Amino acid sequence: MSNQTTVVAPISWTGGSDGFLTLLDQTKLPTEIAYLNCDQVDHVFDAIQRLSVRGAPAIGIAAAYGVVLALRDQGDDDNPLVSIEVAKQAASSACDHLAESRPTAVNLFWALDQMRKVIGATDDQTPPVQLRKRLLTEAKKIHEADQAQCAAIGRYGAELLGQLGAGAGIITHCNTGALATGGDGTALSVLFALHEAGLAPKVFADETRPLLQGARLTAWELQQRGLESTLICDSMAALVLNEGKAQAVIVGADRIASNGDTANKIGTYGLAVAARYHQAPFYVAAPTTTFDMTIATGEEIPIEQRKADEVTKGFGSSTAPEEIEVYNPAFDVTPAELITAIITERGVIKPVNSENLAKLVAE
Repeated sequence: MSNQTTVVAPISWTGGSDGFLTLLDQTKLPTEIAYLNCDQVDHVFDAIQRLSVRGAPAIGIAAAYGVVLALRDQGDDDNPLVSIEVAKQAASSACDHLAESRPTAVNLFWALDQMRKVIGATDDQTPPVQLRKRLLTEAKKIHEADQAQCAAIGRYGAELLGQLGAGAGIITHCNTGALATGGDGTALSVLFALHEAGLAPKVFADETRPLLQGARLTAWELQQRGLESTLICDSMAALVLNEGKAQAVIVGADRIASNGDTANKIGTYGLAVAARYHQAPFYVAAPTTTFDMTIATGEEIPIEQRKADEVTKGFGSSTAPEEIEVYNPAFDVTPAELITAIITERGVIKPVNSENLAKLVAE
């Protein structure tokens, strides 16, 4: 099996400021590699909502490029079709619209805030095409910064988890790799770095009900990179810990409150409880753009509720009685006290508490 990085690019921009965004349609994986070319804001909005692009950092990057598309058809230097006031309003409206696509991942709102700063800093004498170019520059900056953040998370995480020794069993949940970010991933970047260091982790990937991101995406990425991996149902994780097959857990995050409480894909909280019972370290890997220092605890994190048919008719097959009541939160919150450490691009937070989070952010 190859240990080379897959050539599939989940997010890419083609052309200049009048170009378009291309997204890997992750709803088709692992059986088909298909792409979506987005040249309108609504195309990006729809792709985020239907999970064609997903993962907190990737959502933010896609949304940033989406703002550029709001000005795509508004002329050029020689033939501006609108005034700068109209252009700024269109870009601001795109930010507002894209912010409504999904509620939990804070990277989305952070990226859109960066785009709003560009809009706000543009004076009324600026040609509209220059605003479009500045917005594209900022979107690419956000994309490139995430690549660097992923690499740094991988380095810090490999140093920490490398203490487990070669061949350690590690459970992961949902998808946190290149498909979810602008680089190598968050939690998966740590596993990739361990693999590249010759420590050969044995990865247990939770399938991640109900949309099977672990089975469809993480298992695929692990195979692409040549890591030894085993797919398990979510309900098997506690047994894998009990049997000693896994010695640690590492997951990503969609929003981290200022006290360290962490929202991540549904099922993460139960995995953290199981890890604590079995005295296995539970690690969260996330860039500081995932921190929401405006909220005190995880109780303030908005949890997205998704459609019932994701549970009752997953991938087209009916698996439950008609009209059964369904509760389908996309995320849960793991209390900081259950998290051994948070691995960021700036270093490791341990123990996880308000003081240590604030110190790292201030630095």
